[in-house]
Amino acid sequence: MTDFEKLGLFYLGREVDPDTKSRSDAPLLYDSSDLVTHGVIAGMTGSGKTGLGIDVIEEAAIDGIPVIATDPKGDLGNLLLTFPRLSPADFSPWVDADEARRAGQTPDAFAAAEAAKWSKGLAEWGQDGARIERLRAAAEFALYTPGSSAGRPLSIVKSFAAPDPEIDNDGDLLQDRVTTAATSVLTLAGVDAEPMRSREHTLIATLFGDAWRGGRNLDLPGLIAQIQTPPITKIGVVDLESFFPSKDRFALAMQLNQLLAAPGFSAWLEGEPLDIDRLLYSESGKPRVSVISIAHLDDQERMFFVSLLLNEIVGWMRSQRGTSSLRALIYFDEIFGFLPPVADPPSKRAL
Repeated sequence: MTDFEKLGLFYLGREVDPDTKSRSDAPLLYDSSDLVTHGVIAGMTGSGKTGLGIDVIEEAAIDGIPVIATDPKGDLGNLLLTFPRLSPADFSPWVDADEARRAGQTPDAFAAAEAAKWSKGLAEWGQDGARIERLRAAAEFALYTPGSSAGRPLSIVKSFAAPDPEIDNDGDLLQDRVTTAATSVLTLAGVDAEPMRSREHTLIATLFGDAWRGGRNLDLPGLIAQIQTPPITKIGVVDLESFFPSKDRFALAMQLNQLLAAPGFSAWLEGEPLDIDRLLYSESGKPRVSVISIAHLDDQERMFFVSLLLNEIVGWMRSQRGTSSLRALIYFDEIFGFLPPVADPPSKRAL
C-alpha cells in the first residue's frame, strides 16, 4: 500500500492496458500540482465522473488539502460516511429496510453483506480501514445546506458586506462582484433583468457599487430602502427620476420585499457566515472538506447561492499569494447549467 502514499500524488486506481482492458498492479498516480489551474472531468451519464471526483476529494483530504465541494444533486453527502472498522455495526444505521427486504435479507444480514463487500472491494485496490482512519484524521468533514437547517445552515448576510481592500482596489474585480451580486438578487426575486442593460440591474448594481466603494455594507433590507430612496441623483449622466421613476422603483422594491417576507427565507440569514476561510479550515485550523448541498433548492435559489459562493471564492483567491502547490480544491459536481456555452447566467463570469 505504501507505493502510492506520496505527498502531492493522488492515487486514482490502477493502470489499465488499453488493448486488453486488463488491470495491472501499477498504481495510477496524479500530480496534485496539475490542479493549481483548472481541471475538468468529462464523460457520459453513468461513466463514473462523480466517482472520480469523490476519489480526488478524498485524496486531497488525505494530503491535508481543504476542499469546498458544491453538490447540486446530493451525491457527495456520502463523503461523511467513513467506517475505519468496516464492521456490520457501522453500516447498520444506514441500511434501507426496503432494500434489505428486496434482497431477501434482514437489515442486520444486509449490513454484514455490505461490510464484507466494502472490505473486499477496498482490499482489491490495496486499501483498508487504516487508510480510512488516515482520511478521517487528516481532515474534518462538514455538510452544509444553505436555505435549510437539514445540515449546517449558511448565512448569506456577509455576501453583501463591503469587500476587502484587495477587491475594492481592483476595479475589474469589484465591478465583477457588483454585477454578480445585482444579478443574483434579481434572479432570486424572479426579475428578468439583463446584466448592465436593464434599468433594474443598472440601478441595483449602482447602489451596491456606491455603498462598497464607500466601505459601507448593504444588506437586502437596506437595498430595498435605497431603491425607494436612493442616495444618488443620477444614473450616469441621466437624472434618476427620468431613468427610473419613483413609481416603478417602488414596484421593484415591493417585488424584492416579497422575497424577504416569503416563508422560509429567514433560513438564508441563519447559520455560519458564508466565509471561505471557515469553509476551508475549522476553528482549530484543521483542513476541512465542506460539502455544500444545494439539491433541495429550486433553480433560482441554486443560481443565487452559487453566484454568491463563487464571488466569495474569487475574492478569497485574489487575496492569496502565488504557489506552485495545491492550496485548496474547489470542486463543482454537475456544472451543466452554471457554465453554458451561450447564455450568461450570474455564475458564468465567476467560473
